[in-house]
Amino acid sequence: MPLVMFAPAIAYAVGLPDVRREIGWVFGLAGLFAAALAPAAGLMVARVGDRRPARGRFLVMAAVSTPPILCLLFFGVLFPECPDGYHC
Repeated sequence: MPLVMFAPAIAYAVGLPDVRREIGWVFGLAGLFAAALAPAAGLMVARVGDRRPARGRFLVMAAVSTPPILCLLFFGVLFPECPDGYHC
């Protein structure tokens, strides 16, 4: 998982809350994009080059990076949009 996803939390921890408030979403999108793009691009290159062992590695890479992406999308985007007092 790309470390850029943790940049807003690190900035907040070192005392820069404005970074998290103003441009934290950019770091999150960049991390999600990188986590999704790397396995897909590697799988396409391995498929075009007819490299069977590499295909398996990139499929495992995609399987490992999918749960954190889904958790971040669910808890970072969908869950916070639920208004207070309502159980979505």
